[in-house]
Amino acid sequence: MSTLVLDTITGKSTATTITIGSTPVVSASANSMTIRGEGSAQTSIQQGLVKQWCHLDLVDDENSIDDSLNTSGIVDTATGKVTVTRTTNFASINYCMAGSAWSGGNNYERSCSNHAAKTTALQLVAVAINSNGTLADCQDVELIYTGDLA
Repeated sequence: MSTLVLDTITGKSTATTITIGSTPVVSASANSMTIRGEGSAQTSIQQGLVKQWCHLDLVDDENSIDDSLNTSGIVDTATGKVTVTRTTNFASINYCMAGSAWSGGNNYERSCSNHAAKTTALQLVAVAINSNGTLADCQDVELIYTGDLA
């Protein structure tokens, strides 16, 4: 087995293809890199990554972040409502968010609704909605965000 130690790989041109094993990693332009995904499709490494995620516990006034990436804090604003603040902002409000919530054996169909999309924080209207339509705090709330960081 050989070991290659270096700080920089420089290609012959601005659009350089580097192959690792049988997978080409393509640097198409400055600050843009793609990798071959399924089949022959190319996936943007920058655009294809989750930029923020968090796992929250919102029951019994715990209001804690169990684990996270790019999440600086949360504020419980009411039953079933929380504001999640990120460490590094998004470039615009045109990002995507998905989430789920669970509490004591109850899975909620509509678990995360975007109230006011902001580059710095997201006010969630509903962390979870019970079957009777009322808001509820949940033990396990999982949120992910994708988009362009500022």
